Amino acid sequence: MPDYEKMYALMVRAASAALDLLPDTEENADSRDILQTALYTAEEMYITAGEN
Repeated sequence: MPDYEKMYALMVRAASAALDLLPDTEENADSRDILQTALYTAEEMYITAGEN
């Protein structure tokens, strides 16, 4: 069975690292928003799954 916890952690660390490297400029605003929204969504899904 796939280890979803490890996959989640890998993706969250990578997205977070990408956000840290991506300059906070107007040109990058859409990309930063997409990554940040994905991080928040993944976190919410992870927390909700743990409650079941």
